[in-house]
Amino acid sequence: MADLVSPGVGNALTVHDTEIDAVKVVQQVRRGDDRGWFSRAWCAREMAAAGLDARLAQVNVSSTAVRGTVRGLHLQRGPHAESKLVHVLHGAILDVAVDVRPGSPTRHQHVARELTADNGMGLYIPMGFAHGFQTLTDDVVMLYVMSEFYEPGAESGLAHDDPAFAIPWPLPVSVLSDKDARHPHVQE
Repeated sequence: MADLVSPGVGNALTVHDTEIDAVKVVQQVRRGDDRGWFSRAWCAREMAAAGLDARLAQVNVSSTAVRGTVRGLHLQRGPHAESKLVHVLHGAILDVAVDVRPGSPTRHQHVARELTADNGMGLYIPMGFAHGFQTLTDDVVMLYVMSEFYEPGAESGLAHDDPAFAIPWPLPVSVLSDKDARHPHVQE
């Protein structure tokens, strides 16, 4: 197997802009040999150097069994608002961040990226954004790095199919939790 990164590259993560300035793609730099590869999923030093929230409160893992499942759109409000970095460890998803910041020029716009176990891409979702995803394969396993602790009283959500967001989910929704189905549409 060939080396997966050019010699002399010092960064373990590279950060790329998206259509909405605050949302970033964080690409793992994979270094490999005949055994496979190694990469970092998180580096506080490199995240901070890129101007991203580098606080680390929790690391969460989720598993979703069925292709087409939608989870979200979720966020924590108020003093418990969180930034998160999402990676896929197994399978593939369409990951979505929706700007819900009051007064933002990109309010209700979204960024969507396909994250897979193979592409090493993560999506950085800052405070003030709702987050959701749809599984594109069965048996998806995801890793979330969170800047704040989960606070049940601050938990909130918005409807995944709200026309204000115009999210083009690629598959028919196969599973949606009762809780996510009750999320409201935005109120203007």
